[in-house]
Amino acid sequence: MTESAGGPSGPGTVVLELGPGVGALILHTPAELDGREIEISRDERGARRTHSQVRPRHMTTGTRYAAVYPDLAAGPYTIWADEQNPAGRVVITAGGVTNWSWPA
Repeated sequence: MTESAGGPSGPGTVVLELGPGVGALILHTPAELDGREIEISRDERGARRTHSQVRPRHMTTGTRYAAVYPDLAAGPYTIWADEQNPAGRVVITAGGVTNWSWPA
């Protein structure tokens, strides 16, 4: 199965399902990560990884780059820099959107 790469997102084009036990992550990145697939996983032994593509997000104040992870179970996650090295950790809050910035 081949995934197609979407174009830039405009204001109001991303829908997030939030509620009891479920939150979302917006991972802000520098422009040079545009197009990169970044994986995250729950902080549990043997947890499966999921990924999202960094895309330009056009706002009224300018263009920012981010990967969006909707519909995440609340709890701690690892954000992976590559196959073996974590870039950081984040806690997803039920009913909320967690923002995290890629390390410089």
